[in-house]
Formats: sequence, structure tokens, C-alpha cells
Amino acid sequence: MIRLVLAEDQALLRGALAGLLSLEPDLEVVAEAGDGDAAWAAVQRHRPDLLLTDIEMPGLTGLDLAARVKEAGLPTRVVIVTTFARGGYLRRALDAGVRGYLLKDAPVETLARALRDVHRGGRAIAPELAVDAWREEADPLTERERAVLRLAGEGLSSQDIALKLHLSNGTVRNYLSEAIGKLGASNRVEAHRLARQKGWL
Repeated sequence: MIRLVLAEDQALLRGALAGLLSLEPDLEVVAEAGDGDAAWAAVQRHRPDLLLTDIEMPGLTGLDLAARVKEAGLPTRVVIVTTFARGGYLRRALDAGVRGYLLKDAPVETLARALRDVHRGGRAIAPELAVDAWREEADPLTERERAVLRLAGEGLSSQDIALKLHLSNGTVRNYLSEAIGKLGASNRVEAHRLARQKGWL
């Protein structure tokens, strides 16, 4: 039996996915989570074979989760199911140790087959994304620049970002300036938009 934790912030979709996967004779959903922090707690508690996760969720993102699993040296393999058909996301996912990257409009049979492939040690990448990922330019942002830019995109001021990330105002302004420059943007709003388009946030 392949044991998996399912992380998806949309309750209806999470329930539908769990129900469909439970119909497969060799797949068992041992826990469901509606945000990244709950997903990480479930992974630590259950030590599943697979973590099936969305990218964007409250708290930790799917990419954050993959990085944590990798850093902790857990045997859990990570598969992302997302609506983000952008090469930048796939590149970052692969760098974080993700073994599968599929789109949410894939049939459940494709998803089940991918989960089995990943469990056996293989990879499962949506073919329409695989080629595009390596044509994309490399992500120029550092993790700290990404974190600051993500919060700026949520409308937080430099002072609020500084408080949230335990940085000085000047450091936050420097990170924003670096990100804006790397992206060739004129301001933080444009930089956030460009980075999201590329799949770098």
C-alpha cells in the first residue's frame, strides 16, 4: 500500500482528490491538510511514502514543503499538482527535490499512474511543461529577495515586511531594489507581477 499525505487549500478539490485516490486499491490517503504548516506536521507525524501537494497554499508553499522534506532527509517523495503551467515553477520544484509535477486538469488515472511511478523511484513530469522548463531563463532571485517581493506583492509596506521577516527597513529596501533591478522592473508592483508570470514567486 502506498501511503500519502494530501495538501490542498481548496476543501472541495481536496475532498474530491482524496475520494478518487481512495478508490485505487494500492493508494491510501493517511492525512489531509488545508495549508502548508498542517501538511508539514502531517508529514512528520505519518512519514508517508508520498506528499501530494499544491504549490500555493497559506503558510508553507508546496515548494517550501519539498525543500523541508529534502533538508530533513525524509524518505517521503513529493509530487506537486497545480494549475501553474509555468516553466519557472517546474525548475524551482525540481531544484527542491520534487519527483512529480502534474497539472490539475490531468485525469485521475494519469495522477494515480504518476504516483506509482514516483513511489518506484521514477519521475512524473507533465510532458507539456518538461521542454518549456529548460527553455526558460534561470531564476535570478535569491530566497530572501523572493520572500520580500512576495510580501510586497501582498501590499505590505517595507516596515511591515521588515517586522515580519525580522529585518531592518534598510535591508528590506535593499532586497527590493535588487529584485527590481534583476527583473528590469520600474517598481515593486511590476517586479512582483513579472516574477509571478515567470513562476519565480
